[in-house]
Amino acid sequence: MRPVSRAYPATARLYSSSASEEKDLVVIGGGPGGYVAAIKAAQLGLKTACVERRGALGGTCLNVGCIPSKSLLHNTHLLHQAQHEFKKRGIEVGEVRANLEQMMKQKEAAVNALTRGVEGLLKKNKVDYVKGHGRIVSANEVEVDGLDGKKQTLRTKNILIATGSEPTPFPGMEIDEKQIVTSTGALSLTEVPKKMIVIGGGVIGLELGSVWNRLGAEVTVVEYMDAIGAGMDGTMAKQFHKLLAKQGMKFKLGTKVVGSSKEDGRVKVHVESAKGGASETLEADVVLLSVGRRPVTDNLGLESVGIELDERGRVKIDQEFRTQHPNIRCVGDVTYGPMLAHKAEEEGIAAVEYFAGAHGHVNYDVIPSVIYTHPEVAWCGKTEEQVKASGIKYKVGTFPFLANSRAKTNDDTDGMVKVIADAETDRMLGAHIIGPNAGEMIAEAVLAMEYGASSEDVARTCHAHPTLSEAFKEACLATYDKSINF
Repeated sequence: MRPVSRAYPATARLYSSSASEEKDLVVIGGGPGGYVAAIKAAQLGLKTACVERRGALGGTCLNVGCIPSKSLLHNTHLLHQAQHEFKKRGIEVGEVRANLEQMMKQKEAAVNALTRGVEGLLKKNKVDYVKGHGRIVSANEVEVDGLDGKKQTLRTKNILIATGSEPTPFPGMEIDEKQIVTSTGALSLTEVPKKMIVIGGGVIGLELGSVWNRLGAEVTVVEYMDAIGAGMDGTMAKQFHKLLAKQGMKFKLGTKVVGSSKEDGRVKVHVESAKGGASETLEADVVLLSVGRRPVTDNLGLESVGIELDERGRVKIDQEFRTQHPNIRCVGDVTYGPMLAHKAEEEGIAAVEYFAGAHGHVNYDVIPSVIYTHPEVAWCGKTEEQVKASGIKYKVGTFPFLANSRAKTNDDTDGMVKVIADAETDRMLGAHIIGPNAGEMIAEAVLAMEYGASSEDVARTCHAHPTLSEAFKEACLATYDKSINF
């Protein structure tokens, strides 16, 4: 799939709007999809308002998701290095221990700076930022219950729904964000639990489980499927499982939760084999529910304009993000596709380009996924299981970080790169990385696949030495020919 022309109408202009005048576009939701769309719309000359009920821009990602979790992941990794690696690296220090209160303050400082930065970007681009809950009352009106207690109605030619998602509740477990927590509560615990049970072995559960494992909690992950990693490539999932287990995390795979109770200040979780069998009771101080997320459509007024939801509660749209109303489009977690901030951003820009009379572009085949543990895990394109199921003849090339000079020098050699290519054309079909800085390295694979590169194309491209990215080049060499350094 190739991007189409982005020639915009000649009517694009700068403007200064007021809250009372009719808008060209009202965006409901100020998360990654919404605020990025609002900025792009204003840059294209559309009079734009962005409505956000949280009172802070950035959505789940910035406030209680991607950003705060990365702060804790980074800082706990530094803690782990200081406690377990500094001595062998020739760095002598005194006692190293966590100051959880300060760690949380640093996390909040990062979040606050970024939310203020997003608000500044809206102001810079002359987007009206409306704080309150937005509700569609007609195809051209959005009613806002302001956080200040006042109501107002925004008249608009177009509406973009970007309300995001929220944690999926678990039957029989009442969330209190203290002992039974979602990702929101797990990001703000005031003390390190002795034992933590993580229900769900996907991205969120593994990242936050890793944080509290490094801080000293005994973490057990309960996963219904027989593998962790939310559908990642099977070979990589097995290796990732081994690496996390080596770090001290425990796993119960192929296991379902059948009930829970609280006794003597602790949570008891009753589990059994997903295939049936004897039950078992696990105990913990804190239970993290990370079984997925669901679209946020409550009190959005969809029924007032006949906008339909699918069986999973997602807003139905066509290939150009349109709902049943051509002037109402929808992007991000509240509709189809992976629930990823960067996917929402791309859709937000594409949807606005359609609103502006141009063409949008999102290539869903090469949207990267990243798990920000250490080592990181990143992938894009198809897994080997998916390629095999499609019937395409394929080749696989791998290269371990153990054979990469930079990883060896840094004494950070866990993981590998795996590349999958079409056996006849050598076109890259998928790329999978476990290793240091995998989340950054995956960008090379995304770019290569976006432009239809072959594994040989990448392998014949000069990579700086010594760098971790040479492992990606070597994996591509191994795919079409033979690696040099392994």
